[in-house]
Amino acid sequence: MEMRSGDEAAFRQVYEQVFPVIMKVAFHVTYNLDVSEDICQDAFVRFFDKNMVFETLDDAKFWLIRVTKNLAINQIKRKARETASLEKLKQVTPTSSYKDGASELLFQESTESVRKAVAQLPEKYKTVIVLKEYAGLDYQQISKVLSISESNVKVRVHRARKELEAILRREDS
Repeated sequence: MEMRSGDEAAFRQVYEQVFPVIMKVAFHVTYNLDVSEDICQDAFVRFFDKNMVFETLDDAKFWLIRVTKNLAINQIKRKARETASLEKLKQVTPTSSYKDGASELLFQESTESVRKAVAQLPEKYKTVIVLKEYAGLDYQQISKVLSISESNVKVRVHRARKELEAILRREDS
């Protein structure tokens, strides 16, 4: 089923099915909900304005993921100082529940440790981890998004996980 990105009905269908995925991609690159929403909006504006023809919904999805990933990376590069300040503010947020405060604090610390470890990964490893673990894409889908072989994706995911383990081990020491 061929679809044109400028067609309103096709756009609506793509938006409803792809928005959650690209939102996850944008968020797990930027870790900022407002910025992620802006990036997703920008990606869909580009999608609509280009009036491109896609053979399948998956082709449109992969194009949008690639554009979103690139927009998010560019945003991080432009706003490095602002992002660092926002991360510091997020770390100061108190726990909301006194009754379960200890487990909530442990969860926040673990989440923050993983987030920092992912941020330390080289870009090619960070990208595959975000697409695999947070966006829920499989190896074949990631290979289409990044325009690399499926075996290369598997190697990168494996190496990214090994490097994450090493980073987290160093932090625990």
